[in-house]
Formats: sequence, C-alpha cells, structure tokens
Amino acid sequence: MTLLLGFLLVMQAPRPFAYRGFAPGMSYRDFSAQARALAPTKDDILACQTMRQSAQVMDCGVRMRDPVDSARFYLSANVIEGRTSVISFVDSGKVALVRRTQDDLRRHLGLPQRRERSMWEWTKGRRFIRLNWRGGRGWRVISITLNDRDVMDRIARYRPRARRPAPPAKKP
Repeated sequence: MTLLLGFLLVMQAPRPFAYRGFAPGMSYRDFSAQARALAPTKDDILACQTMRQSAQVMDCGVRMRDPVDSARFYLSANVIEGRTSVISFVDSGKVALVRRTQDDLRRHLGLPQRRERSMWEWTKGRRFIRLNWRGGRGWRVISITLNDRDVMDRIARYRPRARRPAPPAKKP
C-alpha cells in the first residue's frame, strides 16, 4: 500500500510553472543564458535597451529556435531590478499553429484555469502564463506571455514624477 501511495504521489508531482525553459520572475542572468542558447545563429544577438531614467529597467529581444521541436519565436522580456516581469513569445503561421500550441501548453501546464475568446490562462499566485491568438482566414498570430505581478509592481519606483504646474503669474 505504501509503495502504491508513493508511486501515485510521484506521478502527480507538481509541474514546473515555466514554458520552454523560461519562468515568470526568473533572473535576468538565467533568462539571457536560456535566450542565447536558443538563438538559431551567432548573428541572432540578444539585444537589450535600458530605460532612459534608470538602468534598472530594460527591454530585451531575440529571435529563437527551440532545438526540441524546431519551433521559432520572437522572444522578448521586460526586466526590472534584474528579474523578468514579462516574457513574451510571438509566432505566426497557419491555423494549425494554435492547436499545436494549445496542446503543447496543456502538456506542460495542465488544463487552463481561465478560458475566454482567443485566450487561455494558467495562474500560480501572482504569476500567470497566457496564450492569446488572433488571425484571419488561414493564418494566425500567437502570443505566449509569462508575467510576474510582484516584479511588475516594482516599475512604480521608476515612473517619471509628475511636474508641478507653474504658479499663476501675479497681476500688476
């Protein structure tokens, strides 16, 4: 009986809340290492640009190809204080792309907790992974977004301060 219970617990081990080696809120160091590893050629460089007001906020992007299934994406991330607040995968293709992506995400994350028109979402605490799709006859664009709301909340520290209005001119 104990052996059976142990087997069932192992079989229901929690799935990592990640997609293609990327997780919401991961460190910039881990993100950049994974992104560079998935860049299809040495000419595909992870490019990052910092915010004008602070180097603590930056946006990065690179084309990628996953060697596991040859899937190609444009990968981008917003990084705040060395952690990813948003990671996004964008791809386009034929209508079957949506079904393949849904199947892949279901395999990695289980059934989505939220479904709406053209959107599925998996949530864990203040983190979520969301699949969106849109398109026309015969084509689709998909976006997979990994978001960490705790990291995202830090952006408020870097918002430019509102300027005070000038005092009204005194009448002579």
